[in-house]
Amino acid sequence: MSSLLFWGSLGFICYAYWGYPLVLAMLSLVRNRTVRTAPITPPLTMIITAFNEEVRIREKLENTLSVDYPAGYLQVIVASDCSTDRTDEIVGGYASQGVQLARVSERKGKEHAQQHAMQFVTGEIVIFSDVATILQPDAIRNMVSNFADPSVGCVSSEDRFIDPDGTISGEGAYVKYEMFLRSLESRVNTLVGLSGSFFAARRDVCANWAPHLQSDFNTLLNAVRLGLRGVSDSRSVGYYKNIADERREYERKVRTVLRGISVFMHSIPLINPFRYGLFAWQLFSHKLCRWLVPFAMILMLAGNALLLGESSFYQVAFAGQVGFYGLALAGITFRQVLRSTLMKLPSFFVLVNLSILTAWVRYLRGQRIVLWEPSKR
Repeated sequence: MSSLLFWGSLGFICYAYWGYPLVLAMLSLVRNRTVRTAPITPPLTMIITAFNEEVRIREKLENTLSVDYPAGYLQVIVASDCSTDRTDEIVGGYASQGVQLARVSERKGKEHAQQHAMQFVTGEIVIFSDVATILQPDAIRNMVSNFADPSVGCVSSEDRFIDPDGTISGEGAYVKYEMFLRSLESRVNTLVGLSGSFFAARRDVCANWAPHLQSDFNTLLNAVRLGLRGVSDSRSVGYYKNIADERREYERKVRTVLRGISVFMHSIPLINPFRYGLFAWQLFSHKLCRWLVPFAMILMLAGNALLLGESSFYQVAFAGQVGFYGLALAGITFRQVLRSTLMKLPSFFVLVNLSILTAWVRYLRGQRIVLWEPSKR
């Protein structure tokens, strides 16, 4: 039993992080769903969700209005989640440039504010973007070109995290892994999730908007339900800074996973392979398996501890695990002093999985997150 715990858990972790991408890479050799892009310019609507963003909203609007897209074809709506600072006043100053303010009368969360803004949408394609995300001039054109392919229901940007000193952090390496995984998913079939900071969807995909579910994840699932797919576009990049406060960053991760679990549990039928085929396997592998890794880590360590008397191999393996967690703890505790990759990657891996475990605990206790605070970067 102890041996099964150890090897089963190790195999599960390896599959979640390396096995799934490896199978996708193998499938991509025989299955390549190339996106047929074209330089189209349909009417668009960009919804920018904001809550108390008086510091950053002006920069975001200036950036949005400067993108390269035909005049009169881009509608800009700021969905204010009952902001209490000068956000709405600043947005009102851009009314002469076509920016619309859609303010909800009661604060009920990001998705509720987006749903309110949807009633004013005139575009065929709806783009969603966070205030903190800065776009290159051609980002929207690049993203929209994917909708020339009738099989595409939604498009995700690629993330670029920038540290205050301009360097790539441990999370930057992790994000590169995620972007690589998305490129494989796009090539083989469809994405499993979108970048919440910058993504687009056909208006029909947004028809059944759920005001209580994480919009980026749920929008992708809505597209799949309609027989469409989501793709990632490496030319459409959203730039934003890493969160400087580590506690805030940890809480952001917990909130993101908790909200994702809520969407997944609401969409259990999608893991039925007889109805959703390859996507059911993707959803199970990319989301559920990844979210179960913390439990596998605990079981692997426990199983290894019970096998210490079996052979020197298990003693070395146990020492390796303890050493790994020791490096992670040192990296977390002395992060400002120890900045080597030897410390950063283990500490980031452990923090990610600890945040997932925390999210499960909160979910099982009945906690759900609808309201959100914009991350201070």
